[in-house]
Amino acid sequence: MPNVRIGVDTGGTFTDVVLVDEETGQIITTKTPSTPANPADGFMAGVHKALETHSGSRDLGGVSALVHGTTVATNQLLEDRPDGTSHLGFVTTEGFEFILEIARQSVPDGYGNSYFWVKPPRIVPVHRVKTVGGRLDHLGQEVRPFDEAQAVEAARWFRARGVTAIGVCFLHSYANPAHELRMREVLEREHPGAVVSLSSDVLREYREYERSVTTLVDAAVKPIMRRYIGNLSDRLGRQFSVMKSNGGVLSASEVVHQPITTVLSGPAAGALGAALISGTAGHPSVITLDGGGTSTDVAVVVDGEPSLTTEGSIGRYPCKIPMIDIVTVGAGGGSIAWISPEGTLKVGPRSAGADPGPLCYGRGGTEVTVTDAHVFLGRVPPHLLGGEIPLDVAAARAGIEALAGKLGLTPERCATGILEISAFNQSNAIRQITVKRGLDVRDFPMVAFGGSGPLLVCRLIDILGLPAAIVPPNPGNVSAFGLLTVDVKNDYVRTHVSRDPSLETLGEIFAELEGQAAAALDREGFTDHVYARSADLRYYGQAYEVRVPAPAGPLDGGWRAAVLDRFHEAHEKLYGYGYRDDPRHAVEWVNLRVSGIGPITRPSIAPLPYQEVEPSPVANRDVFYEQWGRTVIYRRGDLGAGAVVTGPAVIEEYGSTLPVHPGFTATVDDYGNLVVVSDL
Repeated sequence: MPNVRIGVDTGGTFTDVVLVDEETGQIITTKTPSTPANPADGFMAGVHKALETHSGSRDLGGVSALVHGTTVATNQLLEDRPDGTSHLGFVTTEGFEFILEIARQSVPDGYGNSYFWVKPPRIVPVHRVKTVGGRLDHLGQEVRPFDEAQAVEAARWFRARGVTAIGVCFLHSYANPAHELRMREVLEREHPGAVVSLSSDVLREYREYERSVTTLVDAAVKPIMRRYIGNLSDRLGRQFSVMKSNGGVLSASEVVHQPITTVLSGPAAGALGAALISGTAGHPSVITLDGGGTSTDVAVVVDGEPSLTTEGSIGRYPCKIPMIDIVTVGAGGGSIAWISPEGTLKVGPRSAGADPGPLCYGRGGTEVTVTDAHVFLGRVPPHLLGGEIPLDVAAARAGIEALAGKLGLTPERCATGILEISAFNQSNAIRQITVKRGLDVRDFPMVAFGGSGPLLVCRLIDILGLPAAIVPPNPGNVSAFGLLTVDVKNDYVRTHVSRDPSLETLGEIFAELEGQAAAALDREGFTDHVYARSADLRYYGQAYEVRVPAPAGPLDGGWRAAVLDRFHEAHEKLYGYGYRDDPRHAVEWVNLRVSGIGPITRPSIAPLPYQEVEPSPVANRDVFYEQWGRTVIYRRGDLGAGAVVTGPAVIEEYGSTLPVHPGFTATVDDYGNLVVVSDL
């Protein structure tokens, strides 16, 4: 019987792999360089490496489950060059061809005067927008019939011009998808080579601008995701699952039909893995910080569950699909240090990536990065991955010295400044996810993971006033571990705006959504189904809603009262006020949601044996904190539960390094986590 589960997270610099043997409980972690030109190469290399470590064989026959976190769709959007943009078209209701230009008429933060702000190009320019006659009202009733002749004309126009990815969003299709379904039939008949996304499939929710853009993003990433998933399936010769942005997974055969759900695939897995690790160690509410080679992703976990949002965006594209609430900043190990036109030092968001990488990689990189600063200051060893990747310390030193000379600084001050700017970039991301959400950052320990995540934890504790920082074992592989902790999950939504909805109507909508969820879970092979209901509510006259969980079971007066009570409580917590007992402010129901969940068995985290003797360092080297000094080096694998390391020191392991600054202490807890606190 197959008894091995593998999680593979493809990042910008490294591909991380975790293998769990379900019979013995053995956990194997490894890494291999990512291959941006073809991510499948790095994926296969990582899987083979983990299997050889486990059993000495590359045979996939013993693998019961393989789960993948991919950044293919995310990177395509963040680079602002969606594959196939020149082949992307849009079909909408007659008279609404400028919906993408009008948008929400909002000016982004940072532009002091809207007269000088120029809107960025739309994802689909207006000359590739076609309109079709026909109209539904907000209840889904047909006002004007669907104009099939115009639909045929639009389909032929796209075919003649080689437009092969098409998004369709008709007004009020959330209430009735009939016209969109007929448009798809026309496209399949007249333009069979086109990839089509319908808004009623992607996001059956009102607000036509966000629904349109979300649908177009789905259409834009479909071709590249289908090629990637198809290539990987052929090379594996078997089925696998893909992590979704909402904290669930889905089989690859299903995810090609809804690729937009994977846009925060890797970061979502990291937040879930960190939530399980910190919860096991007795910290149910934490900030998670996932530091990679290209970027840093931060999220908040409250009572064991990462916060979710439907107001997220990828790059400049709003995506209203449910996703874990993650803030990403271009502050990773590969972030490039540069001098602005004003002569000041800047760090990121541009990254050296995996190829050519930092100067110290010796692969042709020409610009100083955050990793080079760490190497120059002695805070990381002169090699990565336990010696698999030697680092060119001399190249890092030469780069730092050259940059310092241009700035008129000493090399040490220049390198320290690079790290300080990177730490402040990360701290600003943490403030966005906490302070801007009404949370006090000082109430949350921080779980730092990813290859570069632990490197700046001491500075972040100082800058933010954090109570502690937790560094899990094998921090570079927490995202890959998180892939093995998540259930299959699909989300379904239906807009139903009403101040006094009948319980019968609400029950019918929930039953229909749960039926859709059941069908999807059946296709995934699950016999045990779990349904999580929720609802978006607002006070009448407000523009945006608050999402609250809704109880399971039959709908009656008590059920309605429970939902309303949760709304009043959540609104007061978010905004500082509510109208619980004020009849002048009616509550309006807006969206009903159901998540269909197929539960899995999560891997268990075994406690470590207690360490009776004081840990001994394995080496020492010159490290710069406030000044150069001979500093002790510890091997993390030698530290048992209860071991205490007092700074200045450096703790090294296979995939990451923790510099313990003077005035800080790192203690190993019962589950092998390093808990870093300030002694001051």
